[in-house]
Amino acid sequence: MLKRKWVIMSLCLIILVSMCKECISEEEFTISSKEIIERLTRLEEGQKSLDKRIDDLRSELKGDIGELGGRIDDLRSIMLTGFGILFAGMFVLIGFVIWDRRTALSPVVRKARELEEEKELTFRVLREYAKKEPKMEEVLKSLRLL
Repeated sequence: MLKRKWVIMSLCLIILVSMCKECISEEEFTISSKEIIERLTRLEEGQKSLDKRIDDLRSELKGDIGELGGRIDDLRSIMLTGFGILFAGMFVLIGFVIWDRRTALSPVVRKARELEEEKELTFRVLREYAKKEPKMEEVLKSLRLL
């Protein structure tokens, strides 16, 4: 920091001297050492105030960056909560669909079982009847039921 101040002050001094050489002719008066020292003092004070303003801006930026980080964390937690609710809803919906299919299919399965039993009973009756009636036996053989 101190090195930077000296570099800036040296550059300013060089610029002032070069400007003074260009602006001053033989007829004009030269700037005295006292005036140069006063101007450099004012320049140094201006440099200090600039340094203070830069430090203030840095501290403000650090606070703003911290606040921004907090907002990003809040946003991330809101998004995770939203996705959690969304996925939970999807799993509940899938569970409901599976449950609904089971409850809807169980009467159909029961009815199919009853019809299968009735069919088996009907074939048994027809086979028993075909043992007593030869015409019925021929009909069943032609249909390949015996």
